[in-house]
Amino acid sequence: MASGSRMRYPILTTAALRAAELANANVPLMERAGATAAALAIRLQQGLLGQPLIFAGPGNNGGDAFVAARLLRQSGLDPIVVFFGDPARLPTDAAAAYSAWLAAGGRCLGEVPPGRFGLLIDGLFGIGLTRPLQGNHAALIARINAYGGPVLALDIPSGLDADTGRVLGCAVQASHTLSFIALKPGLLTADGPDHCGEITVATLDIDSADGNTGRVLAPEDFAAWLRPRLGNSHKGSYGSVGIIGGAAGMAGAALLAGRAALRLGAGRVYVGMLERLPIDPLQPELMLRPATEIFDLGTVLAIGPGLGQSEAALALLQRAVACDLPLVVDADALNLLAEHPVLLNRIARRNAPTLMTPHPAEAARLLGSDTETVQADRLRSAQELSRRCHADVVLKGCGSIVVASDGRWSINSSGNPGMASAGHGDVLTGIVAALLAQGWPAAAALAGAVHLHGCAADAVAMEDGTVGLAAGDVIGAARGLLNAWLTNAH
Repeated sequence: MASGSRMRYPILTTAALRAAELANANVPLMERAGATAAALAIRLQQGLLGQPLIFAGPGNNGGDAFVAARLLRQSGLDPIVVFFGDPARLPTDAAAAYSAWLAAGGRCLGEVPPGRFGLLIDGLFGIGLTRPLQGNHAALIARINAYGGPVLALDIPSGLDADTGRVLGCAVQASHTLSFIALKPGLLTADGPDHCGEITVATLDIDSADGNTGRVLAPEDFAAWLRPRLGNSHKGSYGSVGIIGGAAGMAGAALLAGRAALRLGAGRVYVGMLERLPIDPLQPELMLRPATEIFDLGTVLAIGPGLGQSEAALALLQRAVACDLPLVVDADALNLLAEHPVLLNRIARRNAPTLMTPHPAEAARLLGSDTETVQADRLRSAQELSRRCHADVVLKGCGSIVVASDGRWSINSSGNPGMASAGHGDVLTGIVAALLAQGWPAAAALAGAVHLHGCAADAVAMEDGTVGLAAGDVIGAARGLLNAWLTNAH
């Protein structure tokens, strides 16, 4: 899925995809899937020496591969098909595709022959795979991954969980993935982005509308709030952000959040520090105050960057939860909530919006779980946390999951591994708070901040690479992008 593409495709879970397939049972979905696969394969094969090599598995994914093989043969490419399965046990449609391939003069091999190949096509396992791949299948995938040329995965790279993005034992590392009907969560989060390569979607001309549909975040999702500033305005027009944190030894976290809030458009930014500092020498526009003085100054509160977990920090969090202002909760504020269930229950009863920005370990503590369980199903974990806390939640990580308090969800595809360093979460908190202060609704502010933050990091990485991408480097780029979006929106 090319970055910046204006095409918007839904994200469907396996259950929703099965429902779509059932609703379109009379449509020749396998024939359409194979045709789109063949068309893409012809393009990818151009300029390559050797025949296409197709791996067909024992299910409907193998059926798609047989259709593609037949159509490639008709085009004159003469693919080699290696089939791992029992023809007598193929599902009905896949069995028909297998028979049609043989009737067209094709044949199936039981192992990879010697020789030089062009494009490899992975049609081994699709969205129905739930068990880890082992033994011969694992060895085959290792062989595919050792191939130096392009690899096209049909629907999803074999071995990747379609709903979670987890690798089930091992998984194909494709250079291209052709996703049928819609996108899958597993293509976009956890291990998915490391295995899918360039994603193309073939809708197969069916309606995949479903109540559990997600989207890939894009500026179109919050375009209604990309409004130019009026000439007749003042700093009070753009809200006041209060940030609470900055305990001893962690002042930088609160200052990063404050700088981000200021540079992303908040009219005034107050930083309530547990460790008292007179001024931020790099951003003197920030108004530094004792943390206890912040509650009556802001129109939006953010708590957590560098907060620590002291008794003083807990008292500040209790006041913040009780405050009738939009509240962004991050870092140690999340950890304190996890340690105090009564306070966590109060979060769900707040009248004002609550926005939570946990990384997987923080989400695990809040859910009474562990990081491995959260990462095993990132979408479900984020949805459960949002439901329990009646909050807008982003579960940060590769393919951040954003869940609104009304249940709508999306996956962010911007960002890069350079963001895996200290301080980036503090910057995100500041961006969220700034958009809230400027009147954005909670869901739009969280989605917009997450996407903008990732896009800004990508812009910086394009210039200087991902290694050593410091959190502070992203703030200026985020400001530039936001202003560009404002200009383009009008």
